[in-house]
Amino acid sequence: MREVLRSLLGRGSFDQDGVVDAAPALRIREIFRRFAGDARPYRGRAAFVLVLVCVLPVLDAAIVWMFKLVVDDVLVPQNVAAFPPLALGYVGLTLAAGLLGLWSTYLTAWIGEHFLHRLRTRVFAHVQTLSLDFFDRRRLGDTLSRLTSDVSQIEGLVLSGVIRLVSTLVTIGVFAGVLVYLSWKLALVSLATIPLFWLVARLFSRHIRTASRHVRRWSGGISAVTEESLGNAMLIQAYGGESAEVRRFETESRGAIEAVLHATRLQALFGPSVELVEVVGVMAILGVGIWQLSAGALTLGGLLAFLVYLSQLLSPVRGLGAFSNSVYAAAASAERIVELLDQRTSVPAPSDPVPIRTPGTGPSPLPLVHGAIRLDTVRFRYPDKDVDVLDGLDAEIAAGTTTALVGASGAGKTTLVKLLLRFYDPTGGTITLDGHDLRDLDPEQLRANMAVVLQETLLLDGTIAENILAGRPGASRDDVERAARAADLTDVVAALPDGLDTRVGQRGRLLSGGQRQRVAIARAMVRDAPVLLLDEPTTSLDAASTDRVLGPMRRLMAGRTSLVISHNLLTVTDADRILYLEGGRVSEDGTHAELLASGRRYAQLYRLHQHEPDDLTVRRRKRAAR
Repeated sequence: MREVLRSLLGRGSFDQDGVVDAAPALRIREIFRRFAGDARPYRGRAAFVLVLVCVLPVLDAAIVWMFKLVVDDVLVPQNVAAFPPLALGYVGLTLAAGLLGLWSTYLTAWIGEHFLHRLRTRVFAHVQTLSLDFFDRRRLGDTLSRLTSDVSQIEGLVLSGVIRLVSTLVTIGVFAGVLVYLSWKLALVSLATIPLFWLVARLFSRHIRTASRHVRRWSGGISAVTEESLGNAMLIQAYGGESAEVRRFETESRGAIEAVLHATRLQALFGPSVELVEVVGVMAILGVGIWQLSAGALTLGGLLAFLVYLSQLLSPVRGLGAFSNSVYAAAASAERIVELLDQRTSVPAPSDPVPIRTPGTGPSPLPLVHGAIRLDTVRFRYPDKDVDVLDGLDAEIAAGTTTALVGASGAGKTTLVKLLLRFYDPTGGTITLDGHDLRDLDPEQLRANMAVVLQETLLLDGTIAENILAGRPGASRDDVERAARAADLTDVVAALPDGLDTRVGQRGRLLSGGQRQRVAIARAMVRDAPVLLLDEPTTSLDAASTDRVLGPMRRLMAGRTSLVISHNLLTVTDADRILYLEGGRVSEDGTHAELLASGRRYAQLYRLHQHEPDDLTVRRRKRAAR
């Protein structure tokens, strides 16, 4: 049998590498241990369902027994008077079995859905705790596939699977007992086929588990490619990459086809193998039953009832074999969820964090954050990279001042913002806030004291008001309106059909770049945090939009510790201090006037920026004169 399986179910292209790696294999016992806690709140209801599924086989056996009585006590002796009570008993048992079955089915679904809700929420909450390096390394589409389809498979293994297993075993026990009571000789022949069912299932189970792993992995690959392609539709179309994306999707889809066909071949071969064992067993039982009937050792009703009981018995026996295969298939999904849950953040919260006050929470005995930042020989290297982005960076930023970070691309400016937000921790040196090492602060409390305006304006697919509220969910409507006015959104809001309650579309695409940036500024304003981080906030804007944004941005920076990153040096000239980064270090430090007087790299770069608009003006004047 093993050789037949090997020849029919050889390896195919589905076993090649895709965009998603396979999850580590786990024992079934370990999977149950990992998810038992999610089922604990439903133990009482699950126990009640188990009682119901234990009663149901007894009722089914009683219904079949009523059929035997009808044959032996009514049909054979033609005793019509005995039929009414038997008919009433048959109807009553059928009604009771139907009601208990309905109750059992509903409770099983209720438990399963609540278990899924609890587990899905736990996995999603865990993903929210992971640091940025996880999302940099993993494909979002595969993570989405795990959160949806893979999670749903676990319920069939941990909860409804257990209920189904208990129901199957009780059914086998009840009907096997009745068979022994009717004829122990026939029962021995019947029960002799059960090990054959188990042997067939055992031969297939390992292959089915392997096939299921490949199906789940390739399904995750399809989700990953789809998410990446649709999320970057503009870029793909701009560069004519549609054909390449179709080929990439086709590769994942073809791998999924091979994996599904492989699993289908297994299931198709498993069914006839089980049916063959079943037919051989039934023929042997019929032969022995006819011999006992002719010898007078068994009544006609007894033989017919035995065959009905046998059909009722073979169904759960066959289901027991199929159950083992479905368990291994569900285990493949569980392995992917366990692998996700085993991921740990690279910036964990300290066990005993330094307490600081969270803005907007009202009176508190905790100390306020003033915003004094110190960088002491900070070094940083991204995971799996060979070069330090920051190489011994030293700087001190006084509370309430505005500091500009300038320098060529790759100098480490945006990386420093990520370190300040504790998206990553330095690989060397320390960063302190008000004298406290950032690693001694709870990341959630730290970020609550910082507001961010990024080059890529990130908006949610909600209303303008909801996007502003994201800065401080507890803010009032008046707070939102004040922030919108301060961000110069009054005219924008007045021109929209629903004002602040107008939806902005996915990623804010229904607004212009300047409008999106002003919404981001309003979001930072309503947060009212003592530290403000501005990472290239005007790079994607034209000159008119930049002028419109600078006013609200200066109002936002007033009275806060502000760190501004910008390639446009004309927007940072009024900073209290300018740091020029080069090679991961501060190579120049001073005010705008001091750095111009030094005549070094900052001065050269500033003169380039200063001359560009003048040259543009000259060219326009020449064209106008012609």
